[in-house]
Amino acid sequence: MKRKHWITFLTATFLLGASGLACAQQSATATAGQAAKTPAAAAPAPASDVDKLAQQLSNPVAALISVPFQYNYTRTWGDDGYQNRLNIQPVVPISISTDWNVISRTILPIIQQKDVRPGETQFGLGDTVQSFFFSPKPPTSSGLIWGVGPAMLLPTGTDGIGADTWAFGPTVVLLKQTGPWTIGVLANQLWDTGGPADINSLFVQPFVTRALGKGRTIIFNTETTYNWDNDQWSIPFNLGYSKVSRMGHQLVSNYIGLTVFADTPFDNGPDWGIRYTFTLLFPKK
Repeated sequence: MKRKHWITFLTATFLLGASGLACAQQSATATAGQAAKTPAAAAPAPASDVDKLAQQLSNPVAALISVPFQYNYTRTWGDDGYQNRLNIQPVVPISISTDWNVISRTILPIIQQKDVRPGETQFGLGDTVQSFFFSPKPPTSSGLIWGVGPAMLLPTGTDGIGADTWAFGPTVVLLKQTGPWTIGVLANQLWDTGGPADINSLFVQPFVTRALGKGRTIIFNTETTYNWDNDQWSIPFNLGYSKVSRMGHQLVSNYIGLTVFADTPFDNGPDWGIRYTFTLLFPKK
């Protein structure tokens, strides 16, 4: 466990919150001043619309088409290693009946890394994770939202980055949205079905979000993986701030956050990282 980074993480958390509030206030002031000087362009989305979209983004099985481009920078791998990873993550809900949706969630990584494997530099595709959630359209009588289905690892990775192995297993998500809060967990278990790599991996992502109004959200989660065969953990904690807004006529979300690794499976694993996500939103009209 890398306890020396907790003080840095908590300090950065405070600064993130303070800077988010300051940016919101400065943006409001600048917008008011500019409105008096320039003609109106595309009207900003109403507050009720951006708040609804922000709430849907906190729900992994919401009926919202979105295309996130999630950039992650992590270091320090070994002495001075780093990784740049761009995850392309389209989410597409498909209505299959009056009561049920199937939500397709895809994660396709593009990776550039140095000294993640000591003395080596790689660039290329990572393996794709594809999940399908069968989810009832209305929440349960107690307000729970859930989905369950298959998950698979597709060997799309470049040599030196991918596992070159197929893997399959179940995936599940469970959450509840009450007022400004969303609390839930997403998990999957993958087993290899043949190939050079042995895969027996559990992924668990508990998440908590707090809506701040005007499309703004504070997000906290962990993306924990556990290798059953080697008894190895990877435990990154992520804290960030997102805002839904309009770019011309396109609704988008911007997220910025910090990552601290409480544990990694190797001695040369990463210590910390930053994350930026730009998401295209396509709500139903």
